[in-house]
Amino acid sequence: MFAQGETQWCLVQINGPSNKKVQEADIISTVEFNQTGELLATGDKGGRVVIFQRETESKNEPFCQGEYNVYSTFQSHEPEFDYLKSLEIEEKINKIRWLPQQNAAHFLLSTNDKTIKLWKVSERDKRPEGYNLKDEEGRMKDLSTVTSLQVPVLKPMDLMVEVSPRRVFANAHTYHVNSISVNSDCETYMSADDLRINLWHLGITDRSFNIVDIKPANMEELTEVITAAEFHPHHCNLFVYSSSKGTLRLCDMRASALCDKHSKLFEEPEDPSNRSFFSEIISSVSDVKFSHSGRYLLTRDYLTAKVWDLNMENKPIETYQVHDYLRSKLCSLYENDCIFDKFECAWNGSDSVIMTGAYNNFFRMFDRNTKRDVTLEASRESSKPRAVLKPRRVCIGGKRRKDDIAVDSLDYTKKILHTAWHPAENIIAIAATNNLYIFQDKVNSEMH
Repeated sequence: MFAQGETQWCLVQINGPSNKKVQEADIISTVEFNQTGELLATGDKGGRVVIFQRETESKNEPFCQGEYNVYSTFQSHEPEFDYLKSLEIEEKINKIRWLPQQNAAHFLLSTNDKTIKLWKVSERDKRPEGYNLKDEEGRMKDLSTVTSLQVPVLKPMDLMVEVSPRRVFANAHTYHVNSISVNSDCETYMSADDLRINLWHLGITDRSFNIVDIKPANMEELTEVITAAEFHPHHCNLFVYSSSKGTLRLCDMRASALCDKHSKLFEEPEDPSNRSFFSEIISSVSDVKFSHSGRYLLTRDYLTAKVWDLNMENKPIETYQVHDYLRSKLCSLYENDCIFDKFECAWNGSDSVIMTGAYNNFFRMFDRNTKRDVTLEASRESSKPRAVLKPRRVCIGGKRRKDDIAVDSLDYTKKILHTAWHPAENIIAIAATNNLYIFQDKVNSEMH
């Protein structure tokens, strides 16, 4: 547990409906801060993207700093039908990635299973008036009535946030897209599905380059699939992808155009004493993230989070047990399909703490320096605004303390799959089904 003097988290806000009935379309499927942390985007199963903007402190409301208010909402994807394969293509947003900001507008990529879209988010607070050939409604004037010329002027108007689609990158993936990642060159990005990874130029929609292809000639020989992929934060030639076998492959695009031969293979040898029917399922990597420094890799599998050093391939330098108490429950988790849940992971801004989700709306934090860890809960019932979150504990057996929760009482329908950490501050966003929780450290909260 984190000691006194270390980060204490308190609830800043909850966005989303408070009623118990959950609409499938409202379930949040991805969460992402932009590079400054001023904007936060969520995608849901209904194909919508909601962008939140951080409030700046005002004299009237000194405590609203750190709160994120809805900035814009738009429909990113619609349900489609692949007539060739007789398949429905869901509108669910699988991933959102922000592009580094280069002018007043913001750009983001969003993807469903098949199609990636580039969106421009811009503000307008002035409108042109005094056209010579158009009236105020925008209709063309009768030219015979125009007797003098005037210079159009820009007049102030209420702030309007405009979201417009700039590019649609389609028809490049046979299988479901699980990852998109923007390159540090700010010109290219990659998209990964179960068997292939494609490299795109942000300005070209009609072609992409296939950089990884693990599809065997005979599909019966298929032994693994790609589960996640990400570019190195500083070196535009390096990227990593993870597999369902628990391996990580670091590839260098300078070596060859098709990166089927990896530069490094990160793999931990399996302990034969732990071998079971579920070993392969629980070793599948559900998420991989480079540290901000680019030196480390953070991965998440079903039961653990691991930190790998790019210079050491044979084993992780740190392994954290996320919910080891579930090891004895794998049979029932297999029967209810929870064993296939894909949990994401996140670094804090200084790469010193990692965060990932669990069941019962619990999320876990591990301090890499002190080796302390904490379990916190995202729930309306247990969190009062601005009050410090109490650490939660799961009791496996034996003596039970007052606030402990028994393993058999955990609610597997409440799961924290998607989390995001502000790039510079101790502000975290947690997606709990159809609600978005924003937590902040108490020190920051009191300062504001």
